[in-house]
Amino acid sequence: MRQRIITGVLAGALFIGLAFLGGWPYIGLLVLLAIIGFTEYARMNGVAWSHPSSLLGYAGVLLFVLPWSEWGIKIPSFSTILWMLAFLLLALTVITKNKTTIDGAALMLLGALYVGYGFSAMIGIRQVEPNGLFWTFLCFFCIWASDIGAYFFGRAFGKTKLWPSISPNKTIEGALGGVFLSLVVSVVFAWLAPDLISISKALLIGLIAAVAGQFGDLIQSAYKRVRDIKDTGTLLPGHGGVLDRCDSWLIVFPLFMLTELIPV
Repeated sequence: MRQRIITGVLAGALFIGLAFLGGWPYIGLLVLLAIIGFTEYARMNGVAWSHPSSLLGYAGVLLFVLPWSEWGIKIPSFSTILWMLAFLLLALTVITKNKTTIDGAALMLLGALYVGYGFSAMIGIRQVEPNGLFWTFLCFFCIWASDIGAYFFGRAFGKTKLWPSISPNKTIEGALGGVFLSLVVSVVFAWLAPDLISISKALLIGLIAAVAGQFGDLIQSAYKRVRDIKDTGTLLPGHGGVLDRCDSWLIVFPLFMLTELIPV
């Protein structure tokens, strides 16, 4: 537990500092996390990073996550990138005479979308002008509040299992505690910046961040259970890998982008 707390505090301080700076320090961190995250994903599925299907997956991740427009480079639309990646992966099944199967192609397509678009959404929300830092911190602090609330409420009051076949330690009481603390944090943000967000919208964002974030955690737990692994990696002592730590982020940020609850 001590190692987990120390790692969490140090990693959190570094992340908040780079998010505050924005620009290339923040973008560079998220691009690095995306690359490591996809490496973990490929390894979870028994595919080497150097395999052609993995290389196509990395290409998809980078097409999604790199800020091409800042370099003056026009790239295809999101749907075009996704279709071309699907086509190339399916073509690989033919070229390799089914040594890369259609199931393997689908896994790499899913991974590139899950990891690449997830981290891309975090960059996109931070780049919102002029209040990208506010929206970024609102999202992250609500997610973190949900994690903290779920942990401590679960330890103090947890009796009813939330989803024992997927994550046996999570409880309904803990989940509700996470939602409650996320709502409290969202109201604090609205109180601090009433000109940017109303109480009602803040509550909606807090609710979605908590529910979708906990669902993101369960998604990763379900996948790890299928692959019979405890953690996706060992990057963060006591916390596991990038996908272990960022599972909630990868669901919440794209959801806010797609629903336009965050003005992008």
